Amino acid sequence: MTATLSPARLMSPSSLRYGVWRPLLGLIQSHGAQSGDGEWLAQWQLNRQCAVSPQRVLSLYLGFSAVVLLVAVKLWLTGADVALPFAAGGVLISGLVVLLYTRHASDCDLVAMKASLVRIERHRAGQISRVDFNPRWVRVEPDQQDGSLVRLSGQGRSVVVGDYVPREARPQLAEEFRWALRHLND
Repeated sequence: MTATLSPARLMSPSSLRYGVWRPLLGLIQSHGAQSGDGEWLAQWQLNRQCAVSPQRVLSLYLGFSAVVLLVAVKLWLTGADVALPFAAGGVLISGLVVLLYTRHASDCDLVAMKASLVRIERHRAGQISRVDFNPRWVRVEPDQQDGSLVRLSGQGRSVVVGDYVPREARPQLAEEFRWALRHLND
């Protein structure tokens, strides 16, 4: 009879899928959130997966708008009086959609841990919310039992992360958080 190993027993610093365990990297400086008393031991940057960069979307929008407005002006000059208002309205609505896309394209969750602090930063539409925890009191649990988001809680506060991680990979992310919390003082 063969025994199966749980994912927690198989976890090692080199098997972190979403995060980085800094002691393996030696003296490399971290690029994420820093605190005043040293380097983070573990970091996760959970970014929104955007197929097209905001700069590319903006340049496509400007090109699209120029073509549409040129055609509308030509039609307006030939006597089609309604072409220009409709084209301007379409360009304006498209601009609002591009604005919303570019505003949320850089949304992310940053989770950083060291022996004395766990910091979670949520970047949403240019706004940053930060929650700090004592690592000895942090609990990691699924927000619900259906593989949904990961909740970190402690000291009367909680924060949900993992919006940009595929649903089937969220248990792995939660297990990485648990593993790192157990090994912060090693």
